[in-house]
Amino acid sequence: MSLGQHLLELRKRLFLAAAGIVVGAIIGWFLSDMVWDALREPIYAIIEAQDRTAQLNYPDITSAFDLKLKIAFYVGLVVSSPIWLYQIFAFLVPGLTRIEKQYTFGFLFTAIPLFLAGCAAGWIVLPNIVGLMTSFAPAEDAALIVAQSYLDFVLKLMIAIGVAFVLPVFIVLLNLAGVISAQSIIKSWRIAVLLITLFTAIATPAADVISMFLLAIPMVVLYFAAYGIAYLHDRRAAKRARALEQELAL
Repeated sequence: MSLGQHLLELRKRLFLAAAGIVVGAIIGWFLSDMVWDALREPIYAIIEAQDRTAQLNYPDITSAFDLKLKIAFYVGLVVSSPIWLYQIFAFLVPGLTRIEKQYTFGFLFTAIPLFLAGCAAGWIVLPNIVGLMTSFAPAEDAALIVAQSYLDFVLKLMIAIGVAFVLPVFIVLLNLAGVISAQSIIKSWRIAVLLITLFTAIATPAADVISMFLLAIPMVVLYFAAYGIAYLHDRRAAKRARALEQELAL
């Protein structure tokens, strides 16, 4: 296709992706109350566990409306993800080689479940983190939490952990592309474990050791799983290289 045809195709894909997100956001608007009830459940847990007053508050007139719009948008983004992801790949795939297509689709179908698993892990440790951080306030004082700040905190935690769970997929892709070897991956395991520990310590409060280990253990397992896949790939590649050398020698 010419440059003009590529631009028209891009405009078409962007329009369909945007339409999918808008429809998803409309669905998210009706689901926002249910989602918000689930997100603020740790606040109710504080009241029961610490026997204190904990309350979400909206500091100005438009805060509640802005919050609902934000939740609707993020829900729409998740709900419509099959649509806009398909549009991205439908635009890119015609220009890829067969091997590149295999890598691309392999990354897509592996990264999305891992990202969702990371978000789920963040959701599991969220009550512990919220309960711990609010426990530092004096018992005679009420915990007044700004709703927008609380939502931003939850989203950042879940997205950061979701992205961290996807990193082993990038390691495998670099190995398949010939950038790094399985040997170099396993040699760096001590550094990787240290970095994972530091990341989980930053993502969770320093005093919440249980949550830190709940996040660190699956990330370490994923790192060694990435090494296992890279090892099998390097072994097959070396076997093919030896077979090719023997054919050339004959």
